[in-house]
Amino acid sequence: MGRELNNTDAGFMRLALREARKGLGRTSPNPSVGAVIVKDGKVAATGYHRSAGLPHAEVEALSQLGGRCPGATLYVTLEPCNHTGRTPPCTDAILNSGIQRVVVGMKDPNPGVAGGGCAFLERHGVEVTVGVLEGECRRLNEDFVRFVTSKRPFVIAKSAMTLDGWTATSTGHSKWITNEASRAFVHRLRDRVDAVLVGIGTVLADNPSLTARLKRGRGRDPLRIIVDTHLRTPRNARVVTQDSSARTLIVTGKDPSPVDCRGFPEGRVSIMTCPLRNGKIDLTALAARLGEMSVMSLLVEGGAGIIGSLLRDRLIDKCYLFKAPKLLCGGDGIPMAAGPGPREMSDALVLKEIRVRRFKDDILIRGYPS
Repeated sequence: MGRELNNTDAGFMRLALREARKGLGRTSPNPSVGAVIVKDGKVAATGYHRSAGLPHAEVEALSQLGGRCPGATLYVTLEPCNHTGRTPPCTDAILNSGIQRVVVGMKDPNPGVAGGGCAFLERHGVEVTVGVLEGECRRLNEDFVRFVTSKRPFVIAKSAMTLDGWTATSTGHSKWITNEASRAFVHRLRDRVDAVLVGIGTVLADNPSLTARLKRGRGRDPLRIIVDTHLRTPRNARVVTQDSSARTLIVTGKDPSPVDCRGFPEGRVSIMTCPLRNGKIDLTALAARLGEMSVMSLLVEGGAGIIGSLLRDRLIDKCYLFKAPKLLCGGDGIPMAAGPGPREMSDALVLKEIRVRRFKDDILIRGYPS
C-alpha cells in the first residue's frame, strides 16, 4: 500500500499535525484530525476537525476548493472515514474531488472500522500511503485510541509535590506548592480534557473550582467529578456553586434520597451511584461508567487515595508530576499516592517516554506508566 516515507511526505504531514492540534479539546468523542491538500508541490488548502457534528478535516479543506482538486495529494493524520455518522463518509468527498493520492498518518484505531477507508479508496483507484509520522499521529490522539479500544477514558494523573515528595502538610494545607506558571499549565490541561476528577477529601481541604481559567476567558470548563462515597460535598462548595457552562457530577456509593440531594443548585449538579469495593467507590467500575457517558479524557487531580488506587489498578495512562523547590523537612506530610505499595523496588511502576520541562523553578516530569 503506497510508497516509502520521504521527506516531502513527512513535511506535509507535520503541517497536517499542526492543523489537527487546533482542535485539541474540542472534538470529543471524535479524534482531532488535520488535513492538507497539495497540488503541484504547493499547499492548496488546509483544514481541521473543529467539533463533533461539524465537517471532518478532509471535507473542510476541500470546501475551500469548491470540493474539487483533480490530481492533488491529500495528507490526513487519521484514516478517512468510510461510514455515515453525524456527517457523510469522507471517502465519498475524496473520490468526488478527483484527488489522486492520499497519505494517511495512522489507520483508524476503532476495531469496527480500521482499514475500511483506505481499502475503499484503493478499490476506486486512489493511491494510498499509510504510516507517515504514525507515532506522532497516535500520540496526538492517545485519548481517542484508548477510548475506542477499551471503552473507558484516557486517564491522566496530575500531582504537585515538594522535593521530598509531599503534596500537602500534615494538616492538609497545599496552597501553593507550585508557582503561577505551573498552575497556568494545569488550566491548559483542564481546557483540553472532557472531565476533571478529585476526591471528597480534596474538596473539603482545598475547596477547588476545577475550572479552566485561561487568558481572555478562552478556557472551556470540563465536567467536574467528585468521588464522594458518603455524599459529604458541602452545598456551598465552589465546584457546585460557581457560574460555569460545565456541570458537576457527584459519584456516591448509595442511591441518594430527595433529602440527600436537597441544597444542591438545580440543573448544575448530578448525582450518580457507583458500585463499592472495600467500602470505597470502585474506580474501575467508574471508569467504565464514564466511558458509557462518552467521557474520552479524564484528568485526575487528587487525592492521594484515589491516585494510589488508580495506579495500583493500572488505570493511569499518563502522568504529569510537578516538583517544586520546597522541603517540608518532616515525615508527616501527605504523599502523592496512598495505600499499600510494592515490597521490592523491582515491582515499582516504571514511567517511560519521559519528558522534563521547566516552569521557572518548578520541574514538570511527564511520562507514561509501562
